[in-house]
Amino acid sequence: MPKAKDIMTENVVSVKKDTPIYEALKLLAKYNITGIPVVREDMILVGVLSEKDVLRLFYAHEGEEEGTVNDFMTQPAVHFDEKESLLDICDCLTNNYFRRVPVTSEGKLVGIISRKDIIDYILRLRDKSADTD
Repeated sequence: MPKAKDIMTENVVSVKKDTPIYEALKLLAKYNITGIPVVREDMILVGVLSEKDVLRLFYAHEGEEEGTVNDFMTQPAVHFDEKESLLDICDCLTNNYFRRVPVTSEGKLVGIISRKDIIDYILRLRDKSADTD
């Protein structure tokens, strides 16, 4: 059975808790991603900032527009160790509303797996199977 490390995206866009919220929002748009892991300086995962988390900016109250990622992020973040089964990750993404999960090694962010990554993996398996027929 494949593990998280086998299909994760390793070059992950991440932010710190003190990142201004609009800077993080620009990263979501620039990289066309649905969420950003939030890490400490030592890359320890502390939360996730998702599109859903920042939707309340539409209704921003006075001063909220000057907030930081810490004011909006979801914590603790659901995450998986790089050695965990892809089946467990797929179950998690099937049974929850979020679209991606950070991947860690000893608590440090090392990758991310999205629904799209799993779809791409399924297609590669099918193509590989078709090639052997």
